[in-house]
Parts: sequence; C-alpha cells; structure tokens
Amino acid sequence: MLFSDFANGGLMWTGSGRREIREHVEFDELFLDAPVVLIGISLWDADQKTNLRADISADAITAGGFDIVFRTWADSRIARIHADWTAMGAVQDADQWKVE
Repeated sequence: MLFSDFANGGLMWTGSGRREIREHVEFDELFLDAPVVLIGISLWDADQKTNLRADISADAITAGGFDIVFRTWADSRIARIHADWTAMGAVQDADQWKVE
C-alpha cells in the first residue's frame, strides 16, 4: 500500500491543489547498474464526486532502489493507492568470474 489517507484524514484525501507522496523501495538484491522499473496502480480508491487525476512514476532509480512517486492535483480526493512494480536488469551471477 502506497498510502491510505482516507483512514487518517491525510493530504491526498483532504487537501487540494498539487500533492505528492514519495515512498522509497530498496531492492532485495543489488543490480549491476540501475535497472528499468515498471510501475502501475493495482488498487485505486477515490471519491466519486471529483475528477480522478493521477500520475505515478519511478524516480531516483539506482542499483539499490528507487522512489515511487504518486501525484494528484486540483480537487481530486484519493483515499488510497496500492502500487505494484517490476525491476529488470543485470544482476551478479555466482558463476561469473571477476578478472582484474
């Protein structure tokens, strides 16, 4: 779960204008370089009385992790968001030799 602002009266539910939430994700295993990260919304709970506006992305991607960034704006009221992601890239292979 990225956030649940309905439960605690948070900014995504009670606020207006441009709003942003960032959640840092650490990979279980380091990649050799920054991977490609695909991200999407897997649960969307919003107020029916306002327009649905959302932007979700991966930012600050490194070999060790990245930030999930969710943004909304204007009068949108977002109760909660779940996000799923996949990272793809090269990882260290136990059979790989290091030649110096």
